[in-house]
Amino acid sequence: MHPTIPKALEKGDTIALVSPASHSAHPQRIGLATAYLESKGYRVQHAPHLNRIDTDPARADGEKLEDLHKLFSDPVVRAIVCLRGGAGSSRLLGQLDYSLIAANPKILVGYSDITALSLGIFAKTGLIGFSGPMAATELWQPTLYTEEHFWGILTDPEYAGSLQNHPSHHSTCIKPGRAEGPLIGGNLAVLASLVGTPYMPDLQGAILFLEDVNEPAYRIDRMLSHLANAGLLGGCRGMLLGAFSGEMTATEQEEARLNSIFTYYSRAMLSGGPVMQGLSYGHIRDLMTLPVGLTCSLEVAPGGSFSLQASSPAVLRP
Repeated sequence: MHPTIPKALEKGDTIALVSPASHSAHPQRIGLATAYLESKGYRVQHAPHLNRIDTDPARADGEKLEDLHKLFSDPVVRAIVCLRGGAGSSRLLGQLDYSLIAANPKILVGYSDITALSLGIFAKTGLIGFSGPMAATELWQPTLYTEEHFWGILTDPEYAGSLQNHPSHHSTCIKPGRAEGPLIGGNLAVLASLVGTPYMPDLQGAILFLEDVNEPAYRIDRMLSHLANAGLLGGCRGMLLGAFSGEMTATEQEEARLNSIFTYYSRAMLSGGPVMQGLSYGHIRDLMTLPVGLTCSLEVAPGGSFSLQASSPAVLRP
């Protein structure tokens, strides 16, 4: 399937906020995120059921689907930014109107649980999505690094030509080398849950990027072994490991276990491609925005420095 690249944002465009996963326990952040986006010269539209709390999953799913379909079909909306992650996005995959989405390609941004939508939509339509900051988790008060990457990649077709880590994030080389392929990934737990479904993109020849939060080393090991046993790691050409953060991995012992696990699974990549750890990506304040499905080249040096460059624009000029 040939990838579909959405059009870049321009000042005055409308950005819509939607909540396909969990609601935010901090509703005041919606107003702050709206004010922030407006301060950058954009109009902001709220989905009809934004942040609505409904204890009935079936009713909630219906409202979420209604919102997503409305926003994708609305010609005024140029980008859709998710409110937060949490849970629930995977339940929507079997009911999304992929023909509607394919006919109305536009920017969709979110990470964590939104990984299900990014990967599912790319697998079914080829639309490039963006794994990046969300309204109630980062954009209500973004760091300089987060907003530079967010606006850079969504407004400048050339920006993805060179994606740089935050200066404070130390990258380490697990396996040096160079590779090129579609950039596929997101939250490890969500990605692993899609294995065996039609919403999992083909990882053959891909550069895989992963992160997770509050997962102990043994569970990360289990999820990576699931990918390996399903034959999905063997065809990857490279791997980028972001932040595996939270209390579960905060001790030196857990960190050492994680390092050995990552080294072990890097050997499972039969293509022998590069693997690096320490990408500015995950549940962290300084968050890189990554184009899901876009062909990129990755080079990892023995000393730990790396180069990540898109082979084509991540967004098209309007």
